[in-house]
Amino acid sequence: MKLSPTTLGPLFAMIAVTLFSLNDVTMKFLSGDYALHQIVLIRSIVGMTVVLLFMAPFQGGLPALKTKRLGAQMARAGLVFFANMTFFLGLAALPLADAVALFFVSPFIITIFSVIFLGETVGPRRWGAVAIGMIGVAVVLRPGTASFQLASLLPIAAAFGYAGLHIMTRYLRNTETTVSMVFYIQLMFIIATCVLGLLMGDGKFASSGNASLEFLFRPWVWPDVGDLPYIAVLGLFASVGGYFISLAYRTGEAALVAPFEYLALPLSIILGMLIFDEWPDAIAWSGIALILASGLYTVWREHQLSKPQRPKREG
Repeated sequence: MKLSPTTLGPLFAMIAVTLFSLNDVTMKFLSGDYALHQIVLIRSIVGMTVVLLFMAPFQGGLPALKTKRLGAQMARAGLVFFANMTFFLGLAALPLADAVALFFVSPFIITIFSVIFLGETVGPRRWGAVAIGMIGVAVVLRPGTASFQLASLLPIAAAFGYAGLHIMTRYLRNTETTVSMVFYIQLMFIIATCVLGLLMGDGKFASSGNASLEFLFRPWVWPDVGDLPYIAVLGLFASVGGYFISLAYRTGEAALVAPFEYLALPLSIILGMLIFDEWPDAIAWSGIALILASGLYTVWREHQLSKPQRPKREG
């Protein structure tokens, strides 16, 4: 039975989000023993292997990796690298659910970027949803209290990178293949982490006492044999997840696919509770609820305004 794009898009998105959530859990699990750039390098080598041996052959082989916009591809890959690194650094210090919830400020940033870079018009209802979402972010951050951590700003920085990624994907989707987008991401990761390893892999900047900084500056060590499967599976999760999320947005309408990315929120809460014994308190729950509700409204409103019968984009 052949599935329609309206079914395949959300299905691909759910597969991707599940893989990304497992990737987050594994990265947090390893964050106390290895340097982030070392883990990402090994993960990317595995991911590149998956791309070259399994993904590319299904899309026409090596010719499918060719690009007409190398600069744009590398810029997009750089945004993915920035988003991943900042999110994982935040993950080392924050509860899983808090980090994921703060990251979901990205739909609001995408709304702002769509106005700045794509010339779209945003009316009062969506600006209101953005404002409510930002209130939810403030509730989770708790600025000015003893609970506030500077590391909480890292998932928000990651959201800016992710928003830029979406803008670049819109720009490239008509000329570039899905597998080429995944390929250049892995290439960027390998190059950037090798440079970081050369600059700080000896651990000369370590011993700060901060979980995020330790994750960044810790010296490279030979992985424990028991940890190698976890590091290797990161490459599988990242490459296959990246492939499916790109496929999701190429197959289905963005407004239909985007809400399914919010599956990451309940998954992060469940996985955080089961694996790390983390459970959001009442204040965090209220902030997460505001972010979730306003994000889903933003996506729904975008869908309503994108219907052909609506001649104008208004609020």
